[in-house]
Amino acid sequence: MSTESLGESIRNRRKELGMKQADLALASGTGVRFICELENGKETCQLGKALLVLESLGLDLAVKARGER
Repeated sequence: MSTESLGESIRNRRKELGMKQADLALASGTGVRFICELENGKETCQLGKALLVLESLGLDLAVKARGER
């Protein structure tokens, strides 16, 4: 997974839920700038905040060994 694909997944889910970036920022306790940077795949976004955003969207992040399905 890349930061770009994570950002795309977050953006797609936000739009599925009919949320604006400002709505997601409020729901996750972050700022609109952070949401924008996260959705655009900024590599230096804080992991803790990114996890809060995922939680707010009802998304899980799974870690597995490469090659596992």
